[in-house]
Amino acid sequence: MTSIILGQGRDGSDTCIDLPELLATRLLVQGNSGSGKSHLLRRLLEQTATLVQQVMIDPEGDFVTLADHYGHLVIDVEDQSEASLRAAGERVRAHRASVVLNLEQVEAEMQLRAAGAFLNGMFEAPRAHWYPVLVVVDEAQLFAPVAGGDTSDEARRLSLGAMTNLMCRGRKRGLAGVIATQRLAKLAKNVAAEASNFLMGRTFLDIDMARAADLLGMERRAAESFRDLARGQFMALGPALSRRPKLVTIGPVTTASHATGPVLVPLEPVSAEDLRDIILEPVHEFTPRPRRESRPPPPDLLAQLDAYGAEREAEEPAPAAVVVEADPDQLWSLVAEVVAGEGSDYKPLATLYQDFQLRARIQGLSRNVLELGPFHRMLATIRAGLDRERSESEDWKQAQAIAATLPEDVQGVFLLLARTALDGETCPGDEALARAYGTHSLGRARRQLNYLEEREVIVLQETPLGRRVAIVGLGWQTV
Repeated sequence: MTSIILGQGRDGSDTCIDLPELLATRLLVQGNSGSGKSHLLRRLLEQTATLVQQVMIDPEGDFVTLADHYGHLVIDVEDQSEASLRAAGERVRAHRASVVLNLEQVEAEMQLRAAGAFLNGMFEAPRAHWYPVLVVVDEAQLFAPVAGGDTSDEARRLSLGAMTNLMCRGRKRGLAGVIATQRLAKLAKNVAAEASNFLMGRTFLDIDMARAADLLGMERRAAESFRDLARGQFMALGPALSRRPKLVTIGPVTTASHATGPVLVPLEPVSAEDLRDIILEPVHEFTPRPRRESRPPPPDLLAQLDAYGAEREAEEPAPAAVVVEADPDQLWSLVAEVVAGEGSDYKPLATLYQDFQLRARIQGLSRNVLELGPFHRMLATIRAGLDRERSESEDWKQAQAIAATLPEDVQGVFLLLARTALDGETCPGDEALARAYGTHSLGRARRQLNYLEEREVIVLQETPLGRRVAIVGLGWQTV
């Protein structure tokens, strides 16, 4: 059994925490501000720094000092996008790096988005990288709130979904959540309910004391004992801590936070007259510039041109419109130009279709020369790597018929697999699948393979040499 010493019990004996059991059962820490939650988390992180990979979601920048002593990587999110944070979450698991996600310099909206993207990236890591990770979230009520606040619903759903995945589904992926909150009443119930270990610190509100007592299996009349706990004292219960509620005083720590608490400083004697001159010093106010006289607005040139055009149309009959017939090769070339545009793999279909319509109008073609459905199929075919001549073959028409039975967002993935299987090539990698699906998330792209297999259009086989895909009904296989 791998145990670490968390602190001392009431009788002075060591109180240990079973690390393997903690990784399997998760931990919830509650205590009012000043009860010692950050001290407890720091003690836990220091004692396990050499035993397990650690990820710290730090909204206040209190834990960045771990980098100096234990080599943690500090990720400042102020210059990072959601896509880069999601990718960073996947890479952290692949390289087993202990990191501190520092959210101190960003506003509340970005804190939720950054934490949600990073945790989702960790959650979507490939199965080969499911190593044990201790994921510590301080001030968890910010990331999994019961009710809405000043942040947008989208950011709140992203963060709450990531926290729910961490606590509810993270165990099988090696993610062990340790969440700390000031009040259980502010924390989403489906997040708090998944913890099996509890450390309850000082609290004063009746509703919080009653809920803490219920979690620890204590009698209601004993709930008021939470008011008497000193700073750094917690009631412990859980399979990784103690089978019965036990008082523990958290042990000392090596590192310290950059933030310091309030310190009493003697007042310097200053006369009231000097203070008056300093505090009530006149402020120079700029006199506003005089307003300019209003001038009549200039004549509307566009209105004049429209009026002139209307007069000319009334006087002269309009010439017959020149209709340019659509050439299939020309349409293929226009769609190929859209595909070759910068960042086209990740642009929405509607944006790409507007780009095609603009190119068609420049060539003198009608705006509706190619409807959205045929445009999407031609777009997916070009992305799959076929030329126009092969796209007219009977084999490829069969593949397009199967793709037409699937949702639009996965048709590109299926056609890419069909083309590689038709040519007898190796199965596309995760990055190629992500581009075909239009996402930066490799995990989300990999899940489409399982979806296509559930729809019984492909057969997926994992081999020591890589993936192998066969197209159902056509007999094509990747090598």
